[in-house]
Amino acid sequence: MKPDLHYTFQTDMQTNRLTIRREFDAPKDLVWDCYTKADLLDQWFAPEPFTAKTKSMAFEEGGHWHFAMVDPDGNEHWVRFDYKTITPKDGYHAQDAFSDVDGGINRDMPVSTWDVTFEDTSPRTLVQIISTYETPEALQQVIDMGMKEGMEATLSGLDKLLKKLA
Repeated sequence: MKPDLHYTFQTDMQTNRLTIRREFDAPKDLVWDCYTKADLLDQWFAPEPFTAKTKSMAFEEGGHWHFAMVDPDGNEHWVRFDYKTITPKDGYHAQDAFSDVDGGINRDMPVSTWDVTFEDTSPRTLVQIISTYETPEALQQVIDMGMKEGMEATLSGLDKLLKKLA
């Protein structure tokens, strides 16, 4: 990440919410594509040394993205995003949950809703993710699991992909 790119990671235990704001040195259309197309998501949406592997994706309202974060030993950690609303190029609202290989939600793990927005700050793009959990305990659990470090590493992966695509 360039030192002058905006980045914040804030937790609010009162509202069970994480707010992540991250600027990318790329145009909005390209950043949008990287968040909404499986072939691009597979190139960045996992913290190194993990990789992402899409099983199925339908980026549409009522659709989903079902993928695994694969560790260096080949172990798969399944995740499912269910898209509720989409405003093309501006944002989407989705449920984020750990799942099994068949896409069944793992209710023993935290579930959150993501409100993701994309703002053109030409020549850059500002992405904001507001992730709301059901309880403060669920939010604390993902923090304890390394959410902050994982997001930083994942978003750095997007920097690398954007540089390659430019």
